[in-house]
Amino acid sequence: MFGLSPNKILFTALIIAAVWYGFKWLNRLQADQKKKTKHAARHDRTSAGQPRSKDADFEELVACPTCGDYVIADKKSGCGKENCPYDK
Repeated sequence: MFGLSPNKILFTALIIAAVWYGFKWLNRLQADQKKKTKHAARHDRTSAGQPRSKDADFEELVACPTCGDYVIADKKSGCGKENCPYDK
């Protein structure tokens, strides 16, 4: 009843091998997905090294030469302090 027949041993070995190779296959898929994600992130930039404008949700800042506060580079609205070159 509880004896080990060659069929039981073979079936158990096949199950263990299937689980082992299944995990190896899943790990390989996950590693490939990570590589693709890193590759896409590296190559999702323009030639100047800046992110594409459709993906950018930030604005570049420049330091005010008078006080050192950061103002938006495109608008240069100024910091509001005396002698600021960006005040309009």
